[in-house]
Order: sequence, then C-alpha cells, then structure tokens
Amino acid sequence: MASGQLTAPTFSARLVPSFEGLKPSTVKFASVGTFKAGSLTQRSFRGLVVRAATVVAPKYTSLKPLGDRVLVKIKTAEEKTQGGILLPTTAQTKPQGGEVVAVGEGRTIGKSHIDISVKTGSQVVYSKYAGTELEFNGSNHLILKEDDILGILETDDVKDLKPLNERVLIKVAEAEVKTAGGLLLTEASKEKPSIGTVIAVGPGPLDEEGNRKPPSVFQGNTVMYSKYAGNEFKGSDGSDYIVLRASDVMAVLS
Repeated sequence: MASGQLTAPTFSARLVPSFEGLKPSTVKFASVGTFKAGSLTQRSFRGLVVRAATVVAPKYTSLKPLGDRVLVKIKTAEEKTQGGILLPTTAQTKPQGGEVVAVGEGRTIGKSHIDISVKTGSQVVYSKYAGTELEFNGSNHLILKEDDILGILETDDVKDLKPLNERVLIKVAEAEVKTAGGLLLTEASKEKPSIGTVIAVGPGPLDEEGNRKPPSVFQGNTVMYSKYAGNEFKGSDGSDYIVLRASDVMAVLS
C-alpha cells in the first residue's frame, strides 16, 4: 500500500476543505510523520475548531432568546488604565459584564414554571467563558444561560454585586507575607489563599420541584472554598473577590 512522508513544504492549506475562509498563509503544519494515501480527509481535522463571534445579518432586526437563555450586550473593554495610559488591544481585559437586552420565557422544573430572574435593562456579570458571542445591530452581544450569570451589578465595584441563585460573593483573605520562620515572601511565592469572608449570598438553589432551598452560608461567615473554583475579580479598593457556587464552599470557620 502506498505511503508517504508529510512535511510542511509539501503540504498546502488549500487542500483542506474544512479551512475555507482562512488565508493559506495563516495555517502552518509541522512534520507529522507518515500517512496512508487517501486517508487524509476532512474528518481528520474535526478536533481543530476556529472560534469567532457569529455575525447576524442586518436583515434580521430582532433576536428572541429561548428557554432560560439571556441576550446580553457586552460592556466595552477598558482602553485606558486608571492613570490614563492607552492599552494595546492585547492588553485590554475581556469584559465579564453587560446589559440584559432580551430574556427567554424561562424553564420548567417539576410542575413549576421558573421565570428568568433578571430583567431587561439589568447590568449583570457573567462567567468568564460562558455563552456564545455574536455581533448584532453593530454591537457585540453574548447569548448565555441564566445559570451562567453570576449576579447583578449596578455600580462599577464588584463588592456591590448581588449574587443570583446559589452564587456567593467572597472577599478573599490576604495572603501570608511571611513564612513561619519570619522570612518575607515574594509575590510569586505567596500561596493563593482559599479562605475569605462572605460578603453577599444569592437566594439559594432550586430543588427538583422548583422550590427555593435556603442558602448554606450567610453574610459574615468566614469560609474555606475549593482552590480553583469560581470567578475572580479585583475590587476598587484593591481587594480580591471571588464569586462561586455555595456547593464549592467546603467549610465554615470560627
């Protein structure tokens, strides 16, 4: 059976139909060893995904989310630092907030119909990698599930966040600056804390019948939480905050 050596100089991106729309000069392949003649098909490249915002054609003038989905107009990224220095595009922080412009009809749990808990016009904060980005009416939007919304934030300071459902807002404890022997720690060597104080609590999760269960932690509790859980934010006072699910809280300390 025929076989051959596949190397970068002998392979052109024009041969791969799944990359339609990409300029050939932007696709590079390293040497990948031998292959059987005729075995290189579109199926071989299904694991390679190019993500980009979906563009909604101008002929569509409205977009109605379905079920428990919400359409959010993404807040514009900050182009300057607080000191007024212009930031290059690569250094601008990706926004995690925006304005709700449309909501679905809600969902059914058990025999209960549950309405969307945010209203049109609300300013919300959402999980970092949630939803699907799209360009609609000349602006960037995100369509996501209600459960991906962390809370409502009507100010520019995360400490004022009102968590939704089972989400909890925690002010992270400051990291230790010295070892037990009194040696000063550098920023790089300071251990990331997993302890903090509960600042705000959502109304609680829903059970299988759609009834609201009471939260398991309360404002003012000092808690220990999973190390890699939640979404981290920096407050206007320089303090670190984290928003996570109550189920990610492991213990209450006293």
